[in-house]
Amino acid sequence: MTLPDHFGADVAATYDEDDDVRFSDEHLALEAGFLAGLAGQGGRALELAIGTGRVALPLAALGVEVHGIDLSEAMVARLRAKPGGAEMPVSVGDFTTTRMEGEFDLVYLVFNTIGNVASQDGQVATFENAARHLRPGGCFVVEVHVPGVLTAQHDHRYEVFNHTDEHHGIDEYDVVSQLMWSHHYSREDDGRFRRNSVPFRYAWPAELDLMARIAGLRLSERWAWWDRTPFTAASTSHVSVWEKPLG
Repeated sequence: MTLPDHFGADVAATYDEDDDVRFSDEHLALEAGFLAGLAGQGGRALELAIGTGRVALPLAALGVEVHGIDLSEAMVARLRAKPGGAEMPVSVGDFTTTRMEGEFDLVYLVFNTIGNVASQDGQVATFENAARHLRPGGCFVVEVHVPGVLTAQHDHRYEVFNHTDEHHGIDEYDVVSQLMWSHHYSREDDGRFRRNSVPFRYAWPAELDLMARIAGLRLSERWAWWDRTPFTAASTSHVSVWEKPLG
């Protein structure tokens, strides 16, 4: 099984220009601080889908030794061009199977990227690969959107998540297969809109917990966001932490 690369040169070139709150310095300090607390000072962390180093570089600045895996050579090239990025150990490959040397205190996969693995078997393989990299007592962290199918239109098929003069974002759901497609319509310089669609597989928190159990991990904590806001029925996202048992 090999994941398709939806983050080629065109996406990589403008990826860090995203106006999502996750790209702000304030948020990155919050997210990196959360992860550093789990890795520990001087700990070793592995980011699955490290991309341009959006999270990895702020985390490394806090004293964590960060390694990464990413399928996209274009995204990794952007990381390499940033201060500190050239020295960061990164393997180009599929994070469901690629193996890095040694054990890690922390493995993490953020910004809905678990959904880019568009099959249940692939998502289980992701948890299993994360568990193989963890030392006993280490943690696997996933940040992902709670499926929006319940807040979609009455047919539970479409949900508009962004609508501006420059960008229209629409999620399309198939409740039978648990597949979804995130459609992005972005205005080009000539005024026309270009569509980019990325497939996902959505999973409820309980299903992710079962995947973790298959991989030998146990839920340690779950929050609605990186600031440790309590997770409730109204939460639209979750940051979940599963631990590899000692012994």
